[in-house]
Amino acid sequence: MMPPTQPRPVHPWLKKLQVAFVPGETSALMEEVVDGLLEQFESLGHEIQDSPRGRTDLVMTTAQFGQSLPWRKALFFTARKRFELENNPAIYTLVQVGTREYQAALDHFQTALERELPDPADFEFPGLAPDSHRVLLEQSRRGGPILALERQVQAQAKSIRILLIVGDDRPLWAHHFDLVGAHPRIEMVEGNGFYQDLALRMVTVLSTEEVTAHEVMEGLIPRAEWTALEAPKGMLAAGSELGRRGFFTEMVRIADLVAVPAVSEGVANQYSEGCFATWEPKLGALIATVTGSARPVDKHAIGEDDLAVIVGVRPDGKGARVRHVTGKRNDPPSSEAVELMEMDGLLPKIRLDEGWTTQATVPVLRSKLHGHRGVAAYDSGRAEHVPLEPAYYHYPVSCATQAQALAIRDAFAKSAALRDSGDPRQLVFTVLPGHGVVIAEKWLPGKAPFQLMWEAMDNGELEISNRIPQGMLRYVPGPNGRMILQEG
Repeated sequence: MMPPTQPRPVHPWLKKLQVAFVPGETSALMEEVVDGLLEQFESLGHEIQDSPRGRTDLVMTTAQFGQSLPWRKALFFTARKRFELENNPAIYTLVQVGTREYQAALDHFQTALERELPDPADFEFPGLAPDSHRVLLEQSRRGGPILALERQVQAQAKSIRILLIVGDDRPLWAHHFDLVGAHPRIEMVEGNGFYQDLALRMVTVLSTEEVTAHEVMEGLIPRAEWTALEAPKGMLAAGSELGRRGFFTEMVRIADLVAVPAVSEGVANQYSEGCFATWEPKLGALIATVTGSARPVDKHAIGEDDLAVIVGVRPDGKGARVRHVTGKRNDPPSSEAVELMEMDGLLPKIRLDEGWTTQATVPVLRSKLHGHRGVAAYDSGRAEHVPLEPAYYHYPVSCATQAQALAIRDAFAKSAALRDSGDPRQLVFTVLPGHGVVIAEKWLPGKAPFQLMWEAMDNGELEISNRIPQGMLRYVPGPNGRMILQEG
């Protein structure tokens, strides 16, 4: 007899939601899944509405695999107006695919990926934009066939959040898709565990808020003062160095994937491939990359107009506090601005004295790098992995949210390398399941911002990978002091 499974840890801050179901293309299996989900939402204490109304939080609907849904019928674009809602609810689209059809789709992308010369025809599907083959090919190279399939399903269903239900007569497993490209596989288990897991994943995503309401502080930074700073120059050099190593993945532009009207209320026209920041002692501030959701930003070739100055976090935590520079384009900082600043909140400060051009008290973290990549292995004598709280591996949160910022802050707060001034390890990182990696470096005289990171990438002390773990992970001892990623 199998031992009973232990209950998975959940976040203590989950909210109660108002949930509605609006059917689209359906089947007996899909009706079974919807019924199972609605029962779980009700048992977890959420309000089930017979139709969206007022301030509905979550609307579930269905769509047919491989078929392009016209945008005028897609709830992602029409729910608020159609049901006269007071807000834009989150839309989750359930799509069923048979096991053979699912495997055939993955095999198709794998074969296309292995061609010596890619054939755009391999990436042409109904409802996708003429240039979508470039996006699907890049996504295949980054995350394998499953990521290309994810983008195909999202584009055809006209929905960002997808539950892809795999099965013929009954559900066997599901993939939970999102904007950044997460695709965890949730296996069917006896009882209500499958539906409870799916429901809790949706509730988790919708229980935290974005923290992008940034506040501009009074007092412009004079142009002459800005020009004399060292950190902005270090940022520009770091962008080039990271670009040479192909760290940042290519930005996904919605218009390159699917032809739809402006989507500003649901999602930006493109989403950034990551961000980075370094501390400027003379300003007592972080110099960070600007948000890529406002305009395309090539992190591999940034200019000074692609930089923002972060001086703190709003008291309510809903955004960062920034300062503008005279005579420079001053776009908002990266959507992870709060995350980048909060990382210092529970950590000690140090004094820069000999060996530095500026003597100042600064955070123990010098530079921070957030990218949609994984870490396959690392040298335990040079770097430290800090885990998140357990619930984040079972029920991940979205980028640019308060929950993610606090999760990262709390993980780095546990770092022995950052709390012990005598610890020789100069790099600390954590991995966000389904999302990517956050790497931070300490201050070392004679090194430029991020130099410790790119040197560790070069010599194998930090082995960066395209593969991003989708759930539980740990690092186990390997040869020569290396720690090797183990998933599950």
